[in-house]
Amino acid sequence: MARTPTKPAPTARNATADAFLDAAERLLVEVGHAGITTRLLAAEANANQGLVHYYFGSIDALLAEVLERFTDRLIERQREMYGADAPFIEKWRTAWRYQQHDLEAGYSKIWMELQALAWNRPHLRPRVEHVNAEWRGVLRQAFERASAEYGLAPDEFPVEALVALVMTFGQGYAIERLGGIDEGHAALLDWIDGWLEDLEARRKR
Repeated sequence: MARTPTKPAPTARNATADAFLDAAERLLVEVGHAGITTRLLAAEANANQGLVHYYFGSIDALLAEVLERFTDRLIERQREMYGADAPFIEKWRTAWRYQQHDLEAGYSKIWMELQALAWNRPHLRPRVEHVNAEWRGVLRQAFERASAEYGLAPDEFPVEALVALVMTFGQGYAIERLGGIDEGHAALLDWIDGWLEDLEARRKR
């Protein structure tokens, strides 16, 4: 009678799973999703390649978990930053410093890689959409507070429109920067900063 494989203890599973997630995170930045194979992933993680499917079911599911894990870290950072007792303009400036840091850390590329992967793999779309919704939720809460702080009329500055605008700009910014393009970015950010400075001056008055 064949023996049923014994499932690894939770600590062993966590250590191996984390090794795969760490390896996939590096490879998404270095070679992109199209360059990742089970063999390459296992070699990068220094683990048995059969465990990729054992732990995650598929490489697609593993890559989605990489994005979710990375996002969880950044979402917590953003919530803490936007929840601080500081003028919104300072939070906005910090958020764009974070954007640059996230580009350098590889998050932006991983986020774009998973979106591109989901275009042709519908089973991944709910997980990518969930990440998108998390970012929108953070911005929505921050902009609602800012709107009240600056006394902005809802019909003139609708929060949902501002959330969509910043999400679209943020992702377009990341795509162009990843492609080596930065034309107009500084000018647009300066213009937004100037507008926020006017709002801040009006609030103080």
